[in-house]
Amino acid sequence: MSKMNRRQLLRLGGAAASTALLGGLWSARERAGAQTEPRRNPPEEKPQTKAPQKPAPQSPLPLRFLGETGQQVTIFGLGGASSQTPLSQGPREEAVAIIERALDLGVNYFDTAATYGNGRSERVLGEVAKRRRGAMFLASKSDQRSYDGAMRELEASLKRLQTDHLDLWQMHRASLADRDTRPAFASDGAIKALQRAKDEKIVRFAGVSGHHRSDVLIDWLERFPFDTLLLAINAADKHHPDSLVRRVLPVAAQKKVGVIAMKIPAYGRLLREEKGVGINDAMHYALSQSGVACGIIACDSIAMLEENVAAARAARDKMSLAAQSALEEKTASYWQEVTFYRRWT
Repeated sequence: MSKMNRRQLLRLGGAAASTALLGGLWSARERAGAQTEPRRNPPEEKPQTKAPQKPAPQSPLPLRFLGETGQQVTIFGLGGASSQTPLSQGPREEAVAIIERALDLGVNYFDTAATYGNGRSERVLGEVAKRRRGAMFLASKSDQRSYDGAMRELEASLKRLQTDHLDLWQMHRASLADRDTRPAFASDGAIKALQRAKDEKIVRFAGVSGHHRSDVLIDWLERFPFDTLLLAINAADKHHPDSLVRRVLPVAAQKKVGVIAMKIPAYGRLLREEKGVGINDAMHYALSQSGVACGIIACDSIAMLEENVAAARAARDKMSLAAQSALEEKTASYWQEVTFYRRWT
């Protein structure tokens, strides 16, 4: 069967879409008679006003290659969900303003998922994507584990995002072997949908995300040639007995999988003024880990977005191993509070 046009795919629903996939910014005076004119005092000079100084241009947000994809992404990406961000929770106008400002600051990586705000996050990103899609690397996720369920969710995501393709489609929160791994990798599982969508160029790259168990994530990386891994990375992780940084990152590096860091400040719980741990430290640490191309944080406001972008700009060079160890040591007394998300499945 010949390949189906992607826009035709969007008109098909659920199982029909599954079947179809088996197919661009002193004036000059006259001097005559001047000697006979009475002498006048020279006109009073007006003080010159200087043109307002333009602010010094900001350095561009650095880019890194995302694994072996050949795609460059900004080292900071806008996260699509939290308990406070307007992208999944607040007024639509505020959400759109944050997305627009991120683009104006040079951000090109935008994270979302079908479940964020019951689709709200994708919808507000779609409002901007319909005008500025060429500047956006759109990454969404599905937590469906069946072929048909994943295909239906992909169709809905594309409609909400007002695009005919995703740059990155990820299997969301791979956490448990029985609930996630076995059904996803079954003959009628979501991995089949992921592969077909990539083959049909409905999605450019395939990824997986998780923050629960290292062994489950390693198993997924061993089973399928994922392009990317979205992983919780922060300085407190090293104290966890099942450290994702220690155990999963080496496997990702071996397989040349591009890594996107999340939970960088752990919803602010990592940041402690009395410990001398700020957002610059958190960002610098995450972006210094092996294979990390980008770090995503959901932002509650434009001010928070600008602070995070500034922190990413300041993290151009990798943090020394000594500085990383010192930062990890600062979190030793409260790492369990920071890694609360490890309980989420």
